[in-house]
Amino acid sequence: MREAPGDGARIGWAGWLEAPDFSASQPVGQWIDLTHRFSSEVPRSALFPPPSLQLFAKMPEAPLNISQLETIVHVGTHVDAPRHFYSDGPGMDQVPLDRLIGEGVAARIEKPPFGSINAHDLDAVSPKVKEGDILAICTGWSTHWGKPDWNRHPHFSMDAVKWLIANKIKLVAVDTVTPDLAFDRREGKFEFPVHCELLKHGVLIAEQVANLEVLAGRRVEFIFCPIPIADCDGAPARVLVRPIA
Repeated sequence: MREAPGDGARIGWAGWLEAPDFSASQPVGQWIDLTHRFSSEVPRSALFPPPSLQLFAKMPEAPLNISQLETIVHVGTHVDAPRHFYSDGPGMDQVPLDRLIGEGVAARIEKPPFGSINAHDLDAVSPKVKEGDILAICTGWSTHWGKPDWNRHPHFSMDAVKWLIANKIKLVAVDTVTPDLAFDRREGKFEFPVHCELLKHGVLIAEQVANLEVLAGRRVEFIFCPIPIADCDGAPARVLVRPIA
């Protein structure tokens, strides 16, 4: 089994964690959009080119407007598929819908720049997380969107990753660039341990969600709508949430 990026295509996807059937509780509020506005100025890794959004056809020269988009799929609000780190994992079009919708918790966990979210933090989340939940972590970092502090975000420790897998979380969402260690703190050849371990066990990852502070500390219902791009490692997504009883 090849596990390191430098050893070639990584294999070893372990499959989806078993989760209870989705049955929504009574909604007690309106849908809230957790999606950052997408444009050519979207904050992104320095390794990625900016998205290109231009008019292929434009009125009045043409009888209609047609936009053309070229982008890395891992910029802006998006969802990572297991294919992102496992060549034998499912692509975005192969992710079952029940992994993208369901009940869960919007949790507020505040950390300093470059801080670590650990298993104790997750165990202390209120209301308590249930098996099969979606968990969205509000660190408050979405307020730094496009600002210098954006890349000084908190990250998950490996004991937090083990906690997420043990509690059968089916999708974890963060309001940061990534749940892995911030770019400025990485040394040598970085192996993306948080991504690798979560995606290996079928825990989907949504990054750069917005507006979580509105419902932090509540049980909620989520809808993640990534584009089902064939055999793709991820996709931009519209993300919605509403409070439930």
